[in-house]
Amino acid sequence: LDPRNDSGWSPDLATSGPVHLTATFAEPFNAKATPFVTVQLNFGFGRGLLPGLFQIYFITGTDDGTDLPAEIVAALKTPDAERTPEATARLWAYCAQDAQELRPQRVALANLEDRLGTLTKKFSTMIMNVAAKPRETFILNRGDYAQPTTTKVSPATPSALPPMPEGAPADRYGLAQWLVQPSHPLTARVAVNRIWRLFFDTGIVATAADFGMQGENPSHPELLDWLAVDFVESGWDVKRLVTRIVTSDTYRQSSASPAAVLERDPQNRLLARGPRFRLSAEFVRDTALKVAGLLVPRVGGPSVNPYLPADLWREVSHYGSTPATSQTFVQDHGEKLYRRSIYTYLKRTAPSPNMTAFDAPNREVCVVSRGNTTTPLQALVLLNDTQFVEAARVFAERILTRTGDDASRLRWAFAETVSRAPTANEFSVLTGTLARERKRYAASESAAAALLAHGEAPRNEKLPRPEHAAWTQVATVLLNLSETITRN
Repeated sequence: LDPRNDSGWSPDLATSGPVHLTATFAEPFNAKATPFVTVQLNFGFGRGLLPGLFQIYFITGTDDGTDLPAEIVAALKTPDAERTPEATARLWAYCAQDAQELRPQRVALANLEDRLGTLTKKFSTMIMNVAAKPRETFILNRGDYAQPTTTKVSPATPSALPPMPEGAPADRYGLAQWLVQPSHPLTARVAVNRIWRLFFDTGIVATAADFGMQGENPSHPELLDWLAVDFVESGWDVKRLVTRIVTSDTYRQSSASPAAVLERDPQNRLLARGPRFRLSAEFVRDTALKVAGLLVPRVGGPSVNPYLPADLWREVSHYGSTPATSQTFVQDHGEKLYRRSIYTYLKRTAPSPNMTAFDAPNREVCVVSRGNTTTPLQALVLLNDTQFVEAARVFAERILTRTGDDASRLRWAFAETVSRAPTANEFSVLTGTLARERKRYAASESAAAALLAHGEAPRNEKLPRPEHAAWTQVATVLLNLSETITRN
């Protein structure tokens, strides 16, 4: 407001309690035409006099001490016996639109309307137009587009691979036909190898991005050939291929193995034991949501914006109005918070931190094989990220609504998380954790309330807060087990 930085405002230092400052824009603007606005407030004038806890409110119209419209205020001031039916209807309509108690219903209705629009309304999509007369293409001198030679080239396929199908046009459509013709030796094998890698962490060809001369030979070439031929003959049925893999004796082996076998084949290239690897970032998040009972498995639809810490987009974005250039992250609500992670909107320069910590790429480059690291930051995400704390809270509600004593509930929760019964030592740890957390939250109900406030999923208010918080910590332990996020 004052670029000279030689004037400002400050409360009297002797003042105690809250103070406030009202700043009015010199020129009005249309809130509908300008849904987002950036205001910069400079505190302290460089002398370290920073404010403590503060809140910022934006008020439009006349500041009369209430944010209710004038007609609503007038209707409220009118006695019930004198209020007209129209005024009463206007009050209920405003209540349905603005009452905090009805916010979940409004969010659910908006999400349903959005889903209906996605399924029934027209939408734009990018298409590629083909020139009536394709331009001529020439070999470039040392690859420099500014130095074309006189040697003209035409569309064709590598001589080491099968020729184009008979009658196929020499364009992208013909190329697609060539890629999926049954005699093509690469397409089905590459696809099968990548799907195999999802379940074994390493493909039959370890270099999943390179089937060329510098790539690694397949560990089981006959298996790769058979799976590829079966994949093509089934009509490229991915679900059928996945079922074959996960129901095979090879996949269903235990990952436990004698030391001699581990020493002989540390990478399990001979498939003498079951695969063991940490789940990918999307699966880690989806696992927590599934165990909690929050996951929305519906397939299809636009991307969504689940929880994101702070306003990370502002750190990397320029001003703009499209999702790619927008500076403002607008979080979704309701069921959109719990869609499968594949639908999470990823801003290329600011991907979701809770998935980046688990080696999800930032989409600035295309990758075939992700890294697979284990770091302390991953534990911090599982223990503190809103999505996972909320999942633990809701999972605790599932546990508490089951009949039985503590022992039966603990055993059910453990099996629900890792699909096996707990050992005696594991059960002892869980029992001790529950007793410790019960004692802790019984002494501080405010701490229990703070823990249970994470996330937007509605809480079952019939459950006592200290008991709910104690079981939330037990659920947190279960969701943070190495076995929970590791394929064993």
